[in-house]
Amino acid sequence: MIEAYMQRFTASLNDTVITDGDGQELGQDQAFQDLTQYILAKKSSANVFLFGNGGSSGIISHAAVDFMNACGFRAMALTDNSLITCQANDFGYENVFRQPLKTMLRAGDVIGVSSSGKSPNIINGCNYAKENGAYVITYSGFKGNNPLRSAGDVNFWLGAEDYGVVEIGHSLLIHILTDELMKHHTKP
Repeated sequence: MIEAYMQRFTASLNDTVITDGDGQELGQDQAFQDLTQYILAKKSSANVFLFGNGGSSGIISHAAVDFMNACGFRAMALTDNSLITCQANDFGYENVFRQPLKTMLRAGDVIGVSSSGKSPNIINGCNYAKENGAYVITYSGFKGNNPLRSAGDVNFWLGAEDYGVVEIGHSLLIHILTDELMKHHTKP
């Protein structure tokens, strides 16, 4: 049982597909190198906003802490309960991430997103960010034709159908990125 799960997990990670905004497939190593360099170039001027639903929300909350403490970025997970319930009440759940971005987002900011790829609130947040000059990074899984898979400047997709495999895979992929960024951070 455990061995089979680990084999599915490893196979999903090895088969992760990374594409650019035009849908062109990127090599994994080169994609991480390019993404790291792009984000480092924006470090002094950009914020990192992250959002996700359910288990992905927990993953991006952890990632926001890593971006801030380990990598030295201004980072924030848009997952505060009061923020989400206020936005849902006032603007509808489909706008819980879009609405705060309308106030905080600046052109050049970096957005990290984690989701199964079909949630209207995630898609609306990404679309708003893209339309307003942010650099959007998406993490999705499950079906290959999910709309989030093509919404970013860089899109990570795990073709697994198992929530655990997808969520843990996203967490690992985000850790790879923060680990690379951390190599370039000098703590005060």
